[in-house]
Amino acid sequence: MPSDATVPQPAPGPADLVITDVTSLVHGPDGAIDFRPGSTIVVRDGVIDFVGPVEGTPVPAAQVIDGRGQVAMPGLINCHTHSPMVLFRGAAENVSTVDWFNTRIWPMEVNLIPDDVEVGARLACAEMIAAGVTTFADHYFEMDRVARAVDETGLRANLGWTYFSSQGRAGFDTSLEFALSHRDAAGGRITTSLAPHGAYTVDDDDLRTTAAAALQHDLLVHIHAAESRAETRASRARRGMTPIAVLEHTGLLDARVLIAHAKGVVQEDLPLLARARGRVGVGSAPKGYLKQGEETTPIRSLLSAGVAVGLATDGAASNNTLDVWESMLVTALVQRVEEGDELWMTARDVLGLATLGSAAAVGLAGRIGSLAPGHQADIVLVDLSGPHTQPVHDLAATLVYSARSADISTTVVAGRVLMQDRRLLTVDVPAVVADLGPRLARLTDTSHGTSIQSYNAY
Repeated sequence: MPSDATVPQPAPGPADLVITDVTSLVHGPDGAIDFRPGSTIVVRDGVIDFVGPVEGTPVPAAQVIDGRGQVAMPGLINCHTHSPMVLFRGAAENVSTVDWFNTRIWPMEVNLIPDDVEVGARLACAEMIAAGVTTFADHYFEMDRVARAVDETGLRANLGWTYFSSQGRAGFDTSLEFALSHRDAAGGRITTSLAPHGAYTVDDDDLRTTAAAALQHDLLVHIHAAESRAETRASRARRGMTPIAVLEHTGLLDARVLIAHAKGVVQEDLPLLARARGRVGVGSAPKGYLKQGEETTPIRSLLSAGVAVGLATDGAASNNTLDVWESMLVTALVQRVEEGDELWMTARDVLGLATLGSAAAVGLAGRIGSLAPGHQADIVLVDLSGPHTQPVHDLAATLVYSARSADISTTVVAGRVLMQDRRLLTVDVPAVVADLGPRLARLTDTSHGTSIQSYNAY
């Protein structure tokens, strides 16, 4: 056993935040999930400074949290959502995908004004903080208002202003201006992306323009592509190529790309994605796919091609919640059915997707997704004292299959405590709900007969 002199210890001096006597989820050199009981986590200037046992005198800190009986994990990352769509939660149920877009959601979105978007984003932020989500990749309109909600609530986000080719050049210009003006906002907690809606709503010329701008400005491109096998079949029939091939044809796979869903990825797409290894991530939101009665993301194939795969929820109008813990559980279960392999996607595998995989997918590998020195102090504490999580024989299995997001007691972003003992500290939820209520009748009115777009991906 090494002597005390060789055991790493925290740097001397006071810290901003210390979490004591907690079991920490950590990663080995190969990314494998492990657990380190009896840990102390030391945070200075919003960054993790130390994780491990502390010998001798406790580290002094401005704030100390007792972690006994809890597990510390990297904060969850929602790799693809439309946060303001909480405004339409439950407003478009039991309809086909085509009708969901054409008769419900896109006609309702005509009614949005910037204040609506901000109220919805604030409610979404509260929901995500309560569910242990510390970072989200958002793809919507009026992103300056979403940025304001992110700044106020303390979350971390990658934000992209959605555009369609039907808007003309103005749509792209708005997205680019936002991306350049808001990158590194909120004290560095906001990163930005270009957000063309999809390969079927943005034409090739606009996709090429997007790719060129992304490369010039080192911006992530967040786009829906290969959302279903039906979309892939339709793209082949119309274009003679798959949606992924469209991304390659227009130069987007030369840039850094976050693809939403990728359920329609087929074998011929894998070499294209493999050539873009290290630049492409996918956000998978399996609960919504089950609601639609559709296939799920082929995660095993994507990983084999070197694609970073992370977990997502999509918007609450389709998924109903912004609960990434729920996505983690559903992923673990559905992937075994998808592959016909009862040993595929173990609890540790899906925890890897929720941590390192999701960080890489949103372009933040090395900054978030791990409780390691030098990483941002985005941390959640999971209380395992409930009867549904006892006894614990396999901690990874307990977290994935037994625990729920409601077991998260504390959420920390950049060293700031946003929720403690299940009490939200940065959002007044009753006030947000009261603000939202009078807006609902106007927001859900479709009698005007107009729509922001026509859905014709099939």
